[in-house]
Amino acid sequence: MALSTPALGETTVSSTILDLVGDQDRVKTRSIDRVAYASDASHYLYTPQAVVLAKDAAEVSALLTAAAAKGQPVTLRSGGTSLAGQASGDGLMIDVRRNFRGITVLDKGARVRVQPGATVRQVNARLAVYGTKLGPDPASEAACTIGGVIANNSSGMACGTEFNTYRTLESMTFVLPSGTMIDTADPEADRKLAAAEPRLVATLDKLLKRVRSNPASVAKIEKHFALKNTMGYGINAFLDFDTPAELMAHLIIGSEGTLAFVAEAVFRTVPIRKLAVATLAVFDNLDLATRALPELVESGAATLELMDSTSLRVGQSLPGVPDAIMGFDVEQQAALLVEYHADTEEELAGLRSAGQSLLDASALRAPAILSPDAKNRQAAWKFRKGLYASVAGARVSGTTALLEDVVVPVETLAETCDSLQELFTEYGYEDSVIFGHAKDGNIHFMLTDRFEGDVALNRYNSFNDKMVQLILDKDGNLKAEHGTGRAMAPFVRAQYGDELYEVHLELKAACDPRLMMNPGVIIDEDHAAHIRNIKLNETIEVEADHCVECGYCEPVCPSKDLTLTPRQRIVVRRAIAKAEAEGNTALVAELERDYEYNGVQTCAVDGMCVTACPVGINTGLLVKRLRREDAHPVLEAGFKAAAKGWGGATRAGSLALSVADKFPTAVVRGATDLVRKVVSEDLMPRYDADLPGGGEARKPMAGNLGAVGTEPLAIYLPACVNSMFGPAGDGEGVAPAFTKLLHAAGVSVYVPEGIESTCCGTPWTSKGYEQGHEVMGQRVLEEIRAAMPGKNLPIISDASSCTEGYEHTLAEHGYEVVDLLAFTSQHLLDKLPEMQKISSVTLHPTCSSTQMGLNPDMQKIAEAVADTVNTPVNWGCCGFAGDRGMLHPELTESATAREAAEVRELDAQEHASCNRTCELGMTRATGKEYRHIVELLAEAAGK
Repeated sequence: MALSTPALGETTVSSTILDLVGDQDRVKTRSIDRVAYASDASHYLYTPQAVVLAKDAAEVSALLTAAAAKGQPVTLRSGGTSLAGQASGDGLMIDVRRNFRGITVLDKGARVRVQPGATVRQVNARLAVYGTKLGPDPASEAACTIGGVIANNSSGMACGTEFNTYRTLESMTFVLPSGTMIDTADPEADRKLAAAEPRLVATLDKLLKRVRSNPASVAKIEKHFALKNTMGYGINAFLDFDTPAELMAHLIIGSEGTLAFVAEAVFRTVPIRKLAVATLAVFDNLDLATRALPELVESGAATLELMDSTSLRVGQSLPGVPDAIMGFDVEQQAALLVEYHADTEEELAGLRSAGQSLLDASALRAPAILSPDAKNRQAAWKFRKGLYASVAGARVSGTTALLEDVVVPVETLAETCDSLQELFTEYGYEDSVIFGHAKDGNIHFMLTDRFEGDVALNRYNSFNDKMVQLILDKDGNLKAEHGTGRAMAPFVRAQYGDELYEVHLELKAACDPRLMMNPGVIIDEDHAAHIRNIKLNETIEVEADHCVECGYCEPVCPSKDLTLTPRQRIVVRRAIAKAEAEGNTALVAELERDYEYNGVQTCAVDGMCVTACPVGINTGLLVKRLRREDAHPVLEAGFKAAAKGWGGATRAGSLALSVADKFPTAVVRGATDLVRKVVSEDLMPRYDADLPGGGEARKPMAGNLGAVGTEPLAIYLPACVNSMFGPAGDGEGVAPAFTKLLHAAGVSVYVPEGIESTCCGTPWTSKGYEQGHEVMGQRVLEEIRAAMPGKNLPIISDASSCTEGYEHTLAEHGYEVVDLLAFTSQHLLDKLPEMQKISSVTLHPTCSSTQMGLNPDMQKIAEAVADTVNTPVNWGCCGFAGDRGMLHPELTESATAREAAEVRELDAQEHASCNRTCELGMTRATGKEYRHIVELLAEAAGK
């Protein structure tokens, strides 16, 4: 059964605990916050009673101390990408992601110091310039955090057991449930731990001797940990370490938040191999693919990723997947993603030859050629890394995806897969899927069902019992890398036997005497615990219904540190649907009231979530639907009227900004703030001093623009936003700069006569006003058709978000829409005179330029302009989102905070972007003047 949301206004968390948090804004007890944090990537649903966004390690220490005194259950939460239920709980949840994202590179990349809220991808981005990376390489690298990597002893695709968290973590600072904080890198760590926790240290010593003195225990540990193993605690530490602090640190690795909180860690990094070849080999069936593994492993393959027929079938419906899985009807086929790594061409040639010989001799659907082609390799890995979410996203609406991972010796993998498929058939799990890290004998399998009622739960329970016995009979481990969690907690004893399970119990009791740290995770002897509180997904809006709540979207969301993330927006929609189904009208009313600001008003609808989502969900489309459904008829009519008279509206807006620029900021801001209170903060923009005066009209540009006597190469639609807002500082604006470049390159374009009244339509779609969008779309189409009759010229826009808007409007009519970045890069750069470069420029790519693949063009232009080109590692959508940054300045402030700090540290000579409102947002955030990169190019070419 699913756990219901606790009654409104109630919490079992003691006020004495919550009062420890100095800033009560970081204490979340509203239903919307508790519901938003309830879901993780697993198939379990536990709703916390309260959520605290911890400020630092000292605050976590104080909270744990108080919770231990009260016997209050506590769950630590960072990325929430865990799949076995270890990131959710029904007591106090402490968020250790938002304020714990520090990354410090040490010893020129040989080591790195990280906090638990940083993602693997963010850490690797910092390390890449040094040619190193983290050892663990989980498929969820874009979203999983270092806290989760340590808590689950993450490994991944290529690292095996040699470079997993346990093997590469050098030191950590941990906080015990008692509040004791120890840095294992401190030479005094052992003495401090013994002084603060004498009983714990005595128990560790006793358990170490107990394990080592028992040959059967030693043999069992060595057998299980020779493979990937995240089942139970990392008791191999009792064989590997002698001192209390090091022993405790390595027991904490993989302990899933049940023993301590890791406040900081230092990793030894691994070098990035310079060269690689890869291929996706499609076999006639799963058995043939798995039986090919031993020889491929022996040949030195770095990665061997297995995908069964269901994986391939789903993959054929996804964009951008490798060509190898397309063009045939999938029946029983299976694939291996085969990759070899090397540091020298000679080494790579030897590996490639050996691997190719094996593939050539295999029964493949088509020849598989090991190739260094980066594009195909990237497509294959994108498909593989998003496979779980993609397959889960294809499930029937209302069902839940349950993913397990197991490991067996590689030589028994083929027969294990055969037996698993027999179990799927026996229990009617017809859509089950098998994929995983075949090189390590580690496979994942997924079941989808509505796990509700005795029939469904008994079926799963019986399947699970047989699966457990199957894996143990093969001398395997019931968990390889996803952690024990709640899913396998009742089976820890079955894997290790009574003696070593008693060691588990004593370790847990010594560290956490009140059993308050993540209860039910790893240690739970109730045989039915794993079938309790399974998540039951209500059907919601089609734009988001297939979300698997994996959390991949969260790091790229501009509102992630302000209100809700895309995952949380979807989770709350499900909670509303569930409350409606249960007739809980009070909860529906509360959630919908709070959702208006947290879910709708502060969503930038920038679409960045779709760039990270393996299922291709754009949560912005959901929000646009909600805005559309909530559109007031009077406002709908007003926005439609604005579309009809857009030329006058843009000039009025420009004039208003120019007039406002002449008055004291306080006077104008006071006036807009007053109107915002009367009308709505989501309708009336707030004026700030950093807003420029109005821009120039577009009408004078109509006709041929550029080199006289040349045939126009394109139709140019200068963006209305560049006309409404004037240029930055002493700049001239992007349209005049582009005009100069056209003359310099001897090229021309054509501007329609009715340009003043045109717009890309984004202001209407983002606000949900369809009628106005239809009016504008028809006008733009008419202007383009009248501009150059009989010539199907490409359409240029000089603001990246407008390019995206025109693409949506015009693509169906057969027009090619090209952004100014791409046009300049492809048609002007090589025709311009020699540049006089500036020393450095820092770029801010936009969400639109990223989604449309324009960033390489922007980089190319920037390299023509400056000797040094920076793109901040902490880059993200600025959240200005047209006028959203003026309606809700707090969104842009939050979205840009980390990038702005990095920009100020880089301190470049110039700063550039490719969209006027984004430039305004970044100027506000950093205090640096941002201009369109084409403006800088025109200046460099004109010197």
